Amino acid sequence: MGQGLWRVARNQQLQQQGYSGQGYLTREHGRRITTNNVSNTSHRKQAQGGIDIYHLLKTRKSKEQEGFINLEMLPPELSFTILSYLNATDLCLASCVWQDLANDELLWQGLCKSTWGHCSIYNKNPPLGFSFRKLYMQLDEGSLTFNANPDEGVNYFMSKGILDDSPKEIAKFIFCTRTLNWKKLRIYLDERRDVLDDLVTLHNFRNQFLPNALREFFRHIHAPEERGEYLETLITKFSHRFCACNPDLMRELGLSPDAVYVLCYSLILLSIDLTSPHVKNKMSKREFIRNTRRAAQNISEDFVGHLYDNIYLIGHVAA
Repeated sequence: MGQGLWRVARNQQLQQQGYSGQGYLTREHGRRITTNNVSNTSHRKQAQGGIDIYHLLKTRKSKEQEGFINLEMLPPELSFTILSYLNATDLCLASCVWQDLANDELLWQGLCKSTWGHCSIYNKNPPLGFSFRKLYMQLDEGSLTFNANPDEGVNYFMSKGILDDSPKEIAKFIFCTRTLNWKKLRIYLDERRDVLDDLVTLHNFRNQFLPNALREFFRHIHAPEERGEYLETLITKFSHRFCACNPDLMRELGLSPDAVYVLCYSLILLSIDLTSPHVKNKMSKREFIRNTRRAAQNISEDFVGHLYDNIYLIGHVAA
């Protein structure tokens, strides 16, 4: 009885002081909310040295646009960075909403140079009324024309002042462009050997292993599907260019352009042998070394063995 009365009196005392379980939790919760509000307020004030990003992210035009940020309310640098990730089609669509931002010349200049790395017009004073958006449309139209008819495509670029009538300028354009159809490009280069010569000299094979250099060469200038005079011309030009880029290595290994020519043909034949599913009995490393050294006697056995290992591990040189 005495203990029960003591507990009742004790509970009444705690309630009067505001330290009951529920009151304590309520006070603690209120204290935490107050602390968090003060912290958030101070954090926002610190961020307001330049622009209140928190306020920008929370701003909405209407409930229908909830979760959608208006780029015009962001700093220009941030808006341009976001738009720079768009391709040409999406950027045109974005210009319907943010006309001033999406029509910015720097954005379209970046799209032009990322797709067509070299054009003669880049190094000239722009004509009256020039815009990179218009240039992009012309480059795209010219590329489509080239992929249908290479000669007409090149003439289109020249008529628009995009390319100069020079083999070196055409070669630079081809070297820095990835939108051209490789089959049409092969036909064009077979007819324009002057452009092919300048295109070969644009490659730098310094300190590259021979099979890797040959792969890079055939990535820009695709090999024909059949043997013939054009393939011989390509390998001959590659051999001379490879030797010109690595004179010290050629002296050390005792190689000449003719020896490199033989090695290139051996690598192509080995690539076909090892990768073709129709060849059942694959050439062994010992057979490749013996056959290659029979054709080029001054080449060391270790060097030829490394050539075989490269093809075996990495694959075809002209894939």
